[in-house]
Amino acid sequence: MPLVTSKDMFKKAYEGGYAIGAFNVNNMEIIQGITEAAMEEKAPLILQVSSGARNYAKHVYLMKLIEAAIEDTGLPICVHLDHGDTFELCKSCIDGGFTSVMIDGSHHSFEDNIALTKKVVEYAHAHGAVVEGELGRLAGIEDAVNVSAEDASYTDPAQVIEFVEKTGVDSLAIAIGTSHGAYKFKPGQVPQLRFDILEKVEAQLPGFPIVLHGASSVIPEYVDIINKNGGKMPDAIGIPEAMLRQAAGMAVCKINIDSDLRLAMTASIRQYFAEHPDHFDPRQYLKPARANIKDLVRNKLVNVLGCNGKA
Repeated sequence: MPLVTSKDMFKKAYEGGYAIGAFNVNNMEIIQGITEAAMEEKAPLILQVSSGARNYAKHVYLMKLIEAAIEDTGLPICVHLDHGDTFELCKSCIDGGFTSVMIDGSHHSFEDNIALTKKVVEYAHAHGAVVEGELGRLAGIEDAVNVSAEDASYTDPAQVIEFVEKTGVDSLAIAIGTSHGAYKFKPGQVPQLRFDILEKVEAQLPGFPIVLHGASSVIPEYVDIINKNGGKMPDAIGIPEAMLRQAAGMAVCKINIDSDLRLAMTASIRQYFAEHPDHFDPRQYLKPARANIKDLVRNKLVNVLGCNGKA
């Protein structure tokens, strides 16, 4: 099966009241853990590559690993650029085989965001790829994305029709209270997603696929394991999985997950070395890390996204 775009995935997800998992990948073990879980759960899949991951692993290596995953699993897989910030980066990814790109112009003015996004859309559509745009800015830090709480802003529902019509984007990332990174909320805070904004956006764009970034739940078990084995992560609260499931039952067709994958892998490796301080074979400590990612992804597919059995 060749790589696919997210167009049909999103149509089915919207109609079925579930969301597609968009999981960030950086190396072979992460790709294997994600795709093995999706294969066993018969779930459609989006594998995301950030500019940082692309620089770390190299474009050609990631693409060959993803091609191997498709051959191994037979799954419909979309390869997506996460947070592309320039036309040149988006073009390079499309030319290199990506079937979907995100152009994040949210740091520009509304007018400049439209102009940049439209330029990417025109190139992508001419080459068989789809485009995700963004309105509103999420707080937090993840790879090259660094937005302070002061600079964050919710999506204005009054702007979404004009943005979508003028740019021609295929999906829209909105800001309703999620945030990038593992340090989303402090203990004692009650995470809240602005479902009222989501409802207004859905009313403005009926049937149009909406995307949530910064949707990791910062699973306490992983944080505890890391801190018990030499880590110094502060206590933090992520997005409750029940809220994400609620969003997936509405207009949200794609939910991004990155930090939870990193936490799952790091927790497993730290625990392994605490139990086996004399080991040095990467295969020994990366095998349980891969298994931990697989378990995490299976839980997301079944209990959060609801996309199991939808491939």
